[in-house]
Amino acid sequence: MNILMFTNTYRPIVGGVSESVQRLKTRLQAEGHRVLVVAPKLEGQPLHEADVIRVAAVQHFNGSDFSLPVPIPGQLYEAIEAFEPDIVHSHHPFLLGDTAARAAETYSLPLIFTHHTLYEHYTHYVPGNSPRMQRFAVALPTEYTKLCDAVIAPSESVRELMLQRGANDAIYVVPSGVDTRRFSRGDGAWLRQRMRIAEDAYVVGHVGRLAREKNLPFLADAVARLLVAEPKAHFLIVGDGDARLAMHEVAVSAGVADRFHFAGKLHDQTLIDAYHAMDVFAFASHSETQGMVLVEAMAAGLPVVAINAPGVREVLKNAENGYMLAGNDAQALAMALNNLQEKAHRNRLREGALKTAKAFDEGCCALRCLEVYRRAIAAGGPISHADQDAWERARARLGAEWQMLRHRGRVLRSVFQDQPMLGLINPADEEPEAFQK
Repeated sequence: MNILMFTNTYRPIVGGVSESVQRLKTRLQAEGHRVLVVAPKLEGQPLHEADVIRVAAVQHFNGSDFSLPVPIPGQLYEAIEAFEPDIVHSHHPFLLGDTAARAAETYSLPLIFTHHTLYEHYTHYVPGNSPRMQRFAVALPTEYTKLCDAVIAPSESVRELMLQRGANDAIYVVPSGVDTRRFSRGDGAWLRQRMRIAEDAYVVGHVGRLAREKNLPFLADAVARLLVAEPKAHFLIVGDGDARLAMHEVAVSAGVADRFHFAGKLHDQTLIDAYHAMDVFAFASHSETQGMVLVEAMAAGLPVVAINAPGVREVLKNAENGYMLAGNDAQALAMALNNLQEKAHRNRLREGALKTAKAFDEGCCALRCLEVYRRAIAAGGPISHADQDAWERARARLGAEWQMLRHRGRVLRSVFQDQPMLGLINPADEEPEAFQK
């Protein structure tokens, strides 16, 4: 199968979507399929990349880690036609996501969309953030699903949320996979030595972008309370971003800054070694669509302590592989982390963590994604784009532009009707019942 992917974030960006796309591409190619990725040009990107087309992009949008592609579809058509795709997979509902929709319409190909991100949690990156901007952030992916033949949700929570918002109901749950064998092998002692953490220290860890939407000042407060009570406890933080300063200020205020260890961005085996340098993994974000870093931590044998939220509740099972707290209670989180200092207690949860991780292995997840592709192709009938002449392709491009205009019209109507947003997540909500397909 020839699979054409479009993504607004890709290497060297470190983040959930970028990692998901790279891992899916690699795994599908290992299964014998051809994959071509269309991604933005980025500072520090590899000099030579197989099967990747880069397009111009605005770097570091509004001070964030994100770059916004400036899609120029006309420059892509020749490469797309040479690749002869069987299916188009979009990983965003805008920018290069628009280009993906145009390509699918132009060549009569099935369009698949993965709803990786709850965009309403990221509107603070946009000047003029407001309730109307949040409605726009909800309406954009919801209406985009109606351009698609099938939609992938990375968790049951996100699937249910999308259905509440009126999305296309052809939604399949396919988590982003993790190479569990790689993450099971690491040199934690070496990483501790590098970070000057004692061998007998109790290490709480966290991995991810240090961004405002990740609830990190709260997490820093909870861990700082533990460190104040337990002199041998340390906090290892992997990642970087604008929330680092706020976390450091919390540590300074609590008098434990010397035991907050900021490792920065780590990659490949060094990242895995960092997981193995931890005794327990702490997580407080409410904005995730899936718990990919939780699965990575569990694959390294770590119990997890986290806040009940979408994506988290599909991975974390209370008292089986860690502990899930109802809401933002810093003292409760500190107590849960404190209780896990006992090694025998951690070992009991470690078995559950390793078992959970196996269910999210990237091989299994890639096969589930392939099944979504096959169903969409079968439903669409025979593909005839290779036989189109120049006039038919031009007419198809006009049809694609008309489809995009209709899509934008629906989004704008949703924004300016001033209706309450459907399916907004309350971090304190109880776990929803799984939606049965």
